[in-house]
Amino acid sequence: MPTTDPRINTYIAGSRDFARPILTHLRELVHEACPDVTETLKWSMPSFEYKGLLCGFAAFKEHCTFGFWKESLMESGPFPEKNAMGSFGRITSLGDLPDDATMKKLIAEAVRLNDEGIKVKRTVSKEKKELVVPEILLEALAQNDAAAATFEKFPYSKKKDYVEWITEAKSDSTRDKRLVTTVEWLAEGKSRNWKYENC
Repeated sequence: MPTTDPRINTYIAGSRDFARPILTHLRELVHEACPDVTETLKWSMPSFEYKGLLCGFAAFKEHCTFGFWKESLMESGPFPEKNAMGSFGRITSLGDLPDDATMKKLIAEAVRLNDEGIKVKRTVSKEKKELVVPEILLEALAQNDAAAATFEKFPYSKKKDYVEWITEAKSDSTRDKRLVTTVEWLAEGKSRNWKYENC
């Protein structure tokens, strides 16, 4: 009996008409290829775990995506050039996917990588990074000790998330709203992407 998550039922049911058969088929293939897989939501998207994250899919307005967590380590995939669209690019119909036998072979390879505990090697830059914090944020932090303390303790990447969110605002009013939210969230000890970190 497959281990399913009712939240994925809801996700598929709420997807567009074209997406439902694609997502349902992908879900069935994953369970057939790996009967011990479990379902969950990661970053608000349906994901499959087996001794760690295995793969996942998502539906958008005009396409779906499906991706293997360790795609970069997989040898047998007919993967398109790497982009933000998952392992097979934009999927708009079942015809955009490899045949079932190929898909099951790929899923089995992903399972093997997790069985063997093989991890994706992360390259860590030794170069010292300097983050330029905008004056407007520095001034706001100077007026809120709790927010300033959180920001100071955060690693470079979490500080950068907030800095980019503020500096990339398209208008002054948007920037000001983001600044208020930033200080509020920092005062509560939250990172910019706190809503997704516990999915």
